[in-house]
Amino acid sequence: MADLKGSALMAIYAIGDVQGCYPELQRLLEKLRFDPAVDKLWFCGDLVNRGGQSLDTLRLVHSLRDNVVVTLGNHDLSLLAIAQRKQDAQARVNPELREVLFAEDAPILLDWLRVQKLLHHDETIGWTMVHAGLAPSWTLKQAQRCALEVERELASPRHPRLLKNLFGNRPAAWVSRLQGIERMRASINTLTRMRFCDVNGRIDFEGKGAPGTQKPGMYPWFEVPGMRKRDARIVCGHWSALGRFAGMGVYGIDTGCVWGGKLTALRLDGEEPQYITVDAEPHRKRLPGED
Repeated sequence: MADLKGSALMAIYAIGDVQGCYPELQRLLEKLRFDPAVDKLWFCGDLVNRGGQSLDTLRLVHSLRDNVVVTLGNHDLSLLAIAQRKQDAQARVNPELREVLFAEDAPILLDWLRVQKLLHHDETIGWTMVHAGLAPSWTLKQAQRCALEVERELASPRHPRLLKNLFGNRPAAWVSRLQGIERMRASINTLTRMRFCDVNGRIDFEGKGAPGTQKPGMYPWFEVPGMRKRDARIVCGHWSALGRFAGMGVYGIDTGCVWGGKLTALRLDGEEPQYITVDAEPHRKRLPGED
């Protein structure tokens, strides 16, 4: 196997949506020759759901937590919200999530997941990570503030209230006058669910296809006319129909592993980003345009 690290002492890799694809994650870490003594992993979110082995995935990432950064995805937040329900309601979700919810170590894993980030920025290497996207009106500092508001609430004793009111397509755009739960829901929808939006940041929650398939007046979130300039490269996931993408300072690395595509890592610490991939397990079936 070629040495992916060259002469570097440390490597930083961002990894796209795992979604419970545990065997592929194991193979990817082997291919990276990941060394937890020196290397760092950034996960773009959606660690869980649909791949079949979400519990094993969470246990693995949690075991590496001292060397890991996670930005929460919509599936991760959904799991945390379901965990607030009564046990009979939890028992009605799909078997993969039930396995997580009723595991002996579920409290440890879920408490750890709940205090992960919505946005991560590393000034040293000039990279920002988010699960889905940023509002066109946000500067990087504004995005950091909005993410931090949600992170603090999730980490506080008040988190059940937020998680119980997490779901909803309204408000569909983040605006500065929003307050309370509506403000945080708008931030969460932007950071974890955005693909297409209009010039005011109003999200099209139904649009899941590749760029060019969107409704009139909608744009990929990174191509909105008049959007704020940001002095950092952004790595994100969430959009399997976009696939591997590099443009406008944005690097998309959700390459649809759970749908039969690939699991992708992007090395961030070099002069130029380097892609490393593994193929999905043969049994996975491609269903393009999903999230």
